[in-house]
Amino acid sequence: MQISRFFYPKQAFFAAFLFVSTFSFSQLRNAEVHKYIEKIQSSYREIIHMPNLDGYVTLKCDFHTHTVFSDGQVTPMVRVNEAWSDGLDAVAITDHIEYRPFKDITNPDFNKSNEMAVKHGESIGFIVIKGAEITRKKPIGHLNALFIEDVNKLKQDDPVDAIKEAVKQGAFVMWNHPGWPNDSTTIYDIHRQLIKDKLIHGVELFNAKEWYPRVLSWGKETGLTLMGNSDMHHTIRNNYGGEKMARPMTLVFAKEKSEKGIKEALFDGRTLVLFFNILAGKEDLLKKFVAKCIDVKVIDKKKGVIEAANNSDIEFTIKYGDNLVILAPDKVTRLTLEQKKEVLFSNCYTGEEENLVMPLW
Repeated sequence: MQISRFFYPKQAFFAAFLFVSTFSFSQLRNAEVHKYIEKIQSSYREIIHMPNLDGYVTLKCDFHTHTVFSDGQVTPMVRVNEAWSDGLDAVAITDHIEYRPFKDITNPDFNKSNEMAVKHGESIGFIVIKGAEITRKKPIGHLNALFIEDVNKLKQDDPVDAIKEAVKQGAFVMWNHPGWPNDSTTIYDIHRQLIKDKLIHGVELFNAKEWYPRVLSWGKETGLTLMGNSDMHHTIRNNYGGEKMARPMTLVFAKEKSEKGIKEALFDGRTLVLFFNILAGKEDLLKKFVAKCIDVKVIDKKKGVIEAANNSDIEFTIKYGDNLVILAPDKVTRLTLEQKKEVLFSNCYTGEEENLVMPLW
């Protein structure tokens, strides 16, 4: 400890005495130490600012994670704690059915990881969705079944039979990382048939650290719900660091904050995908959401001087003419822009090579 040169000797003596007294008082032993640590321990949760749409609450979700009950590196409870700490509203545990490298030391019941996660979620007031990943080679690939009742019944030789069993249980079936493993984002005949038969309901636009712009076209063509997830195997901190909103997420616009509300919204296609400050999804929903994020105050209507307040934690980049302007999160930006003049949001996508275009005021 460095004592200021402006301390008088008497002040220095008092500071040293106070330090020694405090240090001596804080010397606790054995059980007292644990009690002391227990008192000062705290849990911290990020607050993510996202506006609600009229009639809907905006929920931040991750529908693709793994635990030690398949090929993940952490327990189900850690997955739930990570999601809570990162400011999410719900997480799905989707352990592989066919690939379980730790099966010799984990419970053989395929429902165990879900049971543990749900129980822990209930204890901390957090929504946990029971799921599983049906893991097969291309062309059918990997699919997540969400909101399932019994994972054991999904262990079928024929992947289509497994999907049908999931749907029989009321599951929402999501096609995972369609560009994996050969960087070929291809929709095969088997997928078209499954979509036609209402056996696939959603598809990942973003997975882990990859995104598939072509999926935006599939969404327009087929009506599939667009999803963005972490597909986390290690810890979130290992993959995305400790930055706020570093992990990808699916924004779900639900009628209520509940598992039931999330399920209804997914089947209705009310989602946007947020990853690395890029926002993507169906144009009508994207326009409504961005309009809620940005409040505009007119300063000088004749000159077109406005103030745009970004009420979200998303950094928007807009272009108009030769101008490039960043609308920083939770800040007000003053700019000159003609009324009803459209701007291009360079970090918002509605198609493979299509950015969101809309007027600010």
